[in-house]
Amino acid sequence: MKRNMGNLDRGIRAVVALIFAALIVTGTVSGVLAIVLGVVAAVFLLTSLIGFCPLYAPFGISTCPREN
Repeated sequence: MKRNMGNLDRGIRAVVALIFAALIVTGTVSGVLAIVLGVVAAVFLLTSLIGFCPLYAPFGISTCPREN
């Protein structure tokens, strides 16, 4: 599995995941929206940790810096 996410992309996903988690923990969102945000937060955190986004692969998208 070749990395296809750059550092900025990974950082943004991690921050968004933490914001979603904070909204859930504080009770700002609840119900179905909390479940959806929780799943999205988990996926964002996982993809930011491994540096690979499965949705980028079929489209050939990569935010990694170009290797010379």
